[in-house]
Amino acid sequence: MNAPSTQGQQAEPLGAEPTAVLPPQAPAPPSAQQPTELQSAVALSVERFRREAPGRTPRIAIILGSGWGDVVNDLVNAIAIDYRDLPAFPVLGVGGHSGVLHVGRLGGVEVAVLAGRKHTYETGDAAAMKGAIQTLAALGVQVLMQTNAAGSLSAALQPGSVMLLADHVNMAQRTPLLGETSNARFVDMANAYDAELRRKAQAAASAQGLNLPEGVYAWVLGPQFETPAEIRMLQIVGATAVGMSTVPETILARHAGLRVLALSLITNMGCGLSSEVLSHAHTLAGAQAASERAQALCRLVVTAIAESTAPAV
Repeated sequence: MNAPSTQGQQAEPLGAEPTAVLPPQAPAPPSAQQPTELQSAVALSVERFRREAPGRTPRIAIILGSGWGDVVNDLVNAIAIDYRDLPAFPVLGVGGHSGVLHVGRLGGVEVAVLAGRKHTYETGDAAAMKGAIQTLAALGVQVLMQTNAAGSLSAALQPGSVMLLADHVNMAQRTPLLGETSNARFVDMANAYDAELRRKAQAAASAQGLNLPEGVYAWVLGPQFETPAEIRMLQIVGATAVGMSTVPETILARHAGLRVLALSLITNMGCGLSSEVLSHAHTLAGAQAASERAQALCRLVVTAIAESTAPAV
């Protein structure tokens, strides 16, 4: 029998070790992977903040909604950075939201104040503020204080009053965590609006003779206002006020490890609860009418909760 042909094969040199077949290379661990586009934008935003505001270390950040914009006038030694100069921050497109990050002292407390937010109804993206909030967390912010304008669902909560959020109802059933892959996306929302911070805010308001009722905020997508039937539905599910913001940022903040406090400036009664004709201009006018009171309350609450963010000794 003839031996098998070796034509076309290259013989191994005598005494040589057989060529090893290497297994497929395992993927690099997360720490060695290239940063995502968002992570790079956050890093650049942190770098720009530190360059523009050297030595500033705010532990409280405030997002200003409609009617709360004059809070920036109370800031001392303020530095302003346009959102357009911070790669992780969104471009805004709603009246009453200027898109500037201010850093200064409010009531003696160093704060970062975000003059405006990007709403989900603008582009459909519930995560529009993700980069901004991750930047705040990377800068060492511990508390996110949110403000908004809202419509009342209760006769006990009249236009011009301010409500402290105790909880929310995500009526839109949108999440800014869509696409997240780690187990951190399963955020516990039991204490979404921090109970300790709420107690301090109410105590400070009470000491000044101010009424600061708690309530449940319903987030609807918008931008259209609710129908009378929808207002009745929200009342049935236990909501006290309704608006088109705040909830996505609360979820993002809790995901980033921040504590949250939130205030709603009541600008109107919900559709069907009064004879008002609702419009964005009406919302802005109602917010402006109560802005002085909201401004004073914001300063008072920031001072009250500041000790909860004191650095460890």
